Amino acid sequence: MTVIWNPDRTFRSSSGEVRWTAFGAPDAPPVVLLHGTPFSSYVWRAVARALADRHRVFVWDMPGYGASAKHEGQDVSLAAQGRVFGELLEHWGLTAPGAEPAVVAHDFGGCVALRAHLLHGARYRRLALVDPVALPPFGSAAYQLFGGHAKVFTELPPALHRALVREYVGSASGPGLHPAVWERLVEPWCGKDGQPAFYRQIAQNDQRFIDEIEGLYGELDLPVLVCWGTDDAWIPVEHAHELASRIPGAELRLIEGAGHLVQEDAPAELTAALLGFLSTP
Repeated sequence: MTVIWNPDRTFRSSSGEVRWTAFGAPDAPPVVLLHGTPFSSYVWRAVARALADRHRVFVWDMPGYGASAKHEGQDVSLAAQGRVFGELLEHWGLTAPGAEPAVVAHDFGGCVALRAHLLHGARYRRLALVDPVALPPFGSAAYQLFGGHAKVFTELPPALHRALVREYVGSASGPGLHPAVWERLVEPWCGKDGQPAFYRQIAQNDQRFIDEIEGLYGELDLPVLVCWGTDDAWIPVEHAHELASRIPGAELRLIEGAGHLVQEDAPAELTAALLGFLSTP
């Protein structure tokens, strides 16, 4: 299994340097993939390369994540990520009429995409939400514990911190992660920059970022796919049915046996669902 992944392009955003890359023919229909927390664009590697056969696929590490900038005082909140996403769409030339991309967003990337669209006017051709953070309550018990005591956890001995992050990341998978993938997902959160960044991003996010958009889902006027792993231990599959019911005309697709990290648990099934949705007239 290859774990090589290198977003090799940079963009200077309002929240620091963003690393990104693109696949596929420049004139193919554009698709942008958004990751969640505590992940990065790395989780999209298989899906991105598969979609690139028919699309121009853009992937990016949000500020504070993956290979992008991490530093003290950095705004990595969901509000900031929504603004940065709008900046990137403009940088990529995807804001002009007729150039709007399809957007595929996982976990809190779903909240980022929804906020950019509903609050900041970002335009998409269609939107796929994969196990998104979109309904209350916000965050698991562990997530809330980390956020409420970020200063304490930041001071953990590095080995103990790594073990904690490793177990937390591992719980996102239903059948379990390949060891090499598991370590690749943990690594960005270790070291002198990574450890404080892990708790910083949790401490800056809470329920209010959902509250600001939750009442607007009925106004979504574009094709929407809600895709969910049935064995998601982070956000119960019941949220899939509720979210789809709030979005006019939304299509619901459940992926049996997949946990929260569907891209790792069932990449073929997820890719098939996305290709079908993206190719629908």
